Amino acid sequence: MQRSLAETFGATFRNRDGKGGAPLKPIGHYSGVIDLGGEDCLTLHTDGVGSKVLVAQEMDKFDTVGIDCVAVTVNDLVCMGSEPVALLDYIALERQDDTLIEQLAKGIVEGARLSSTAIVGGETAVLGDMVKGAKGKGFDLVSMGVGLVKKNAIVDGSDIAEGDSIIGVASSGLHSNGYTLARRIVKGRSLRERVDSLSSTIGDALLTPTAIYVKPTLEATRRCELHGIGHITGGSFSKLSRLVGERRLMFDIVLPPPPPIFNFLKEEGDVSEREMYRTFNMGVGLCLCLPEAESVRASRVFRSHGFATFPLGSVSRGRGVKVNGLPISA
Repeated sequence: MQRSLAETFGATFRNRDGKGGAPLKPIGHYSGVIDLGGEDCLTLHTDGVGSKVLVAQEMDKFDTVGIDCVAVTVNDLVCMGSEPVALLDYIALERQDDTLIEQLAKGIVEGARLSSTAIVGGETAVLGDMVKGAKGKGFDLVSMGVGLVKKNAIVDGSDIAEGDSIIGVASSGLHSNGYTLARRIVKGRSLRERVDSLSSTIGDALLTPTAIYVKPTLEATRRCELHGIGHITGGSFSKLSRLVGERRLMFDIVLPPPPPIFNFLKEEGDVSEREMYRTFNMGVGLCLCLPEAESVRASRVFRSHGFATFPLGSVSRGRGVKVNGLPISA
């Protein structure tokens, strides 16, 4: 969130002075944290699938973006060490389309299963004057989620220290970020074109649903000492800097070779290395910051859930994020 908006909305915190349910953390982390009294806290986050829905419309394929709708929210909630427990969905439609809603719901239910969350309500609105899309199938898709965490179990990055190791957890593809650039790159090509390097059509590669990291991350918080958890989303690796705030610490990362979809987009669009690292997750959907001695144990937890992990580097003295030697944020 932009600093000016964070300050504007942060001023509302005083509305809860002397009352229950006071915010515990400032705006700007992966989720808001509300004090429920005693040791219990509530976490809240909302997010949307973004322009990935335009790819779904072009492909006339709607059964996977519901998974993304769940993933973008639960993956941020779990970055605070909280367990996502319930979600609301919001679907805005160009026109009433029961078949489209049914397909979107199929993905939302699958995302809920993968994250062990309950869909407890939502809203569907037909906004034909506002929402436009391919073949009259325009829609937007958003979720809001809540999680639970004990105060002494919050993982907010405050324990990250110089010398900590950084572990990356594999992404499933682009997830739900960078689609403005990705769609610009493939504009003029049929999304149904099969590309050998992708072993699929362009559209199917772009619609690969976002990985959901809830179950292994929660297990890792119980079994390992985690100092920080970063979900690699909009702004890509630059977002890691939010984990340390104003402290002078640098994330020095060396990425493994990226999966084929990233090489395809880089070559097709003649995109610079720095822009790729600032826009796409480049094959890493989650970053863990932890003591070096915990690295093997944490990697084993994620691998037991079917997620590949990579040693990415370490936290050093300085400020910002550096990926493969290039400064991504200062």
